[in-house]
Amino acid sequence: MCLGDVVGYGADPVACVEKLVERDARFVAGNHEYGVTDRLDLRWFNPYARAAALWTASRLDDEHRSFLVELPLSLEIEGAMLVHASPKNPEAWEYLITAQEGFAAFGAFETQLCFVGHSHCPGVWSLGPSGGAFKPGPDEVRLLAGWRYLVNVGSVGQPRDRDPRACYAVWDRGAGRITFNRVLYDVAAAREKILKAGLPRYLGDRLTHGR
Repeated sequence: MCLGDVVGYGADPVACVEKLVERDARFVAGNHEYGVTDRLDLRWFNPYARAAALWTASRLDDEHRSFLVELPLSLEIEGAMLVHASPKNPEAWEYLITAQEGFAAFGAFETQLCFVGHSHCPGVWSLGPSGGAFKPGPDEVRLLAGWRYLVNVGSVGQPRDRDPRACYAVWDRGAGRITFNRVLYDVAAAREKILKAGLPRYLGDRLTHGR
């Protein structure tokens, strides 16, 4: 499952889309998919993201552009809602970062689980009979009957929690748990690709710091 922003910052937008399609991933759109397909005013982006969106749009052919245009804002799969930003109003692109922001979104989905991205920082909000809890940067979450969860899975391509490793989560439905994984990769090579592509240096430099 992919929570959006497959394109927008890195130097391999087409390869990223095609790799996920090969894996038969289920997608929702992020603000960068909206930006590179002219559905979101690029004045909404900061200068670095705007430059990357314009560069990315120039690299997409009609087939890839059509694929990105057709992505839904939200999707429900096997008891989980997928959305890039907030289930409360997906197209407003609100960030869920604090405990309060996450808990305010629970009324916008009815499934036990809701997976989000957008902030690039992993975290889990849980709400149940005895109250609620928020845990940033978890390693594993046990899913309990009668509890509901809002899960930010972090970022593979541009972590922002000061950990430069790629971050993703595995939802094991049979075991009733979600496990967060960090993966070392060649950050220097990714940075060099960004610089050679003519993208803003900041987008490459930030990879080394995970922020």
